[in-house]
Amino acid sequence: MTQNPTLFELRGVRQAYRKPSGQQYVVLDGVDLTLRDGEIVGLLGRSGSGKSTLLRIVAGLARPTSGEVLHHGAAVAGPTDGVAMVFQSFALFPWLTVEENVLAGLKALRVPGKEAAARAGEAIDLIGLSGFENAYPKELSGGMRQRVGFARALVVQPEILLMDEPFSALDVLTAETLRTDLLDLWMERKLPTRSILMVTHNIEEAVLMCDRILVFASNPGRVAAEIRVDIPHPRNRLAQDFRDLVDDIYGRMTARKPPAAAAAATGRPRPVYAEALQPVSTNRLSGLLETLAAPPYHGKADLPHLAAALRHEIDDLFPIAETLQMLGFAEVAEGDIRLTEPGRLFAEAGMDDRKALFAEHLVNFVPLAAHIHAALSERTDHRVPYAPFARELEAFMSEDYAEATLNAVTGWARYAELFTYDGEAGVFCKEEAE
Repeated sequence: MTQNPTLFELRGVRQAYRKPSGQQYVVLDGVDLTLRDGEIVGLLGRSGSGKSTLLRIVAGLARPTSGEVLHHGAAVAGPTDGVAMVFQSFALFPWLTVEENVLAGLKALRVPGKEAAARAGEAIDLIGLSGFENAYPKELSGGMRQRVGFARALVVQPEILLMDEPFSALDVLTAETLRTDLLDLWMERKLPTRSILMVTHNIEEAVLMCDRILVFASNPGRVAAEIRVDIPHPRNRLAQDFRDLVDDIYGRMTARKPPAAAAAATGRPRPVYAEALQPVSTNRLSGLLETLAAPPYHGKADLPHLAAALRHEIDDLFPIAETLQMLGFAEVAEGDIRLTEPGRLFAEAGMDDRKALFAEHLVNFVPLAAHIHAALSERTDHRVPYAPFARELEAFMSEDYAEATLNAVTGWARYAELFTYDGEAGVFCKEEAE
């Protein structure tokens, strides 16, 4: 018998949805994943990278467009036996007590009443809720409600426990307490589960808890890197090996990516302007530039330390940093962010000079902004319809991504006084200089 038998396996999983236009929007592409006995595996990536979709596929709640999904070597065709999930949003029945919420899953499995009551009591005690059996969710704190969610998942004694950002809805101290308690139970082998697969966008959380981390890239979701965490438990966040691994992951996730050369489902090459943009406000861009220019950073900061100081996670900090890099105001490499000379000039400039510099960089470094600006300049009335640009983008990304991308470029262009959007008329427009 092998030391770490494989419990679950995904091979070449692809998930795509057909858009109203008939083209496909690919959520996941070519994903391989193996869950082995006795390990915690983390799916680390930003919102929209397909992590939660992958979790639903493992649970058997969604069927992939193609690829293999195997549980103990057998193909999965529906809800997977021996798998339970803990959600981000608690998902408790408000009209049921703690005990009744925990019993709900056992009733669905038709576990006899006496056995169900005993197992519910054990799960409630295990997760630290003894004395609250008759309380209703509204009477509990957020941390206690999430403990009920854990007890409800564990009471069915799952072979595999799935966790979809289970700590992200909690305050920092409550999340840390629950995370530590869960790790202690896992290391003491008190959890009735053989493997944990967790979704997170918190790099330190992934390094603290996981044996392996799959770093997901976006649009479409795919595994960009697999990292083994060989640091023994309990892990010290301040230890050099822990900090080095966190820095390494920050570096991997902020590495400048080559321009997309892939063709869409139509076979047409992707235009340079058909890249998804992140709707980051100019206030946040200006704020980070000012922060970096001021003491103690003086133009350069370590991203993990900056994230901790600003209390930002990757979904907060990365879009700002990457947008500044795209605009030529900062450089991001190996987990560090450094202001460029234009970035320094922007941080020190007055409002009018900032807008002029931003407009220059927007046209020079953001192809979609240049594309719209050029179209406006060709029209004598300086007005062009919004819809054709939306259709161009939707050929290469989802409607939501296309809308977010156009919202992003419009917000930046409005700040730069380059062009704006008339929602009532459905047109981009540029005001004539007086």
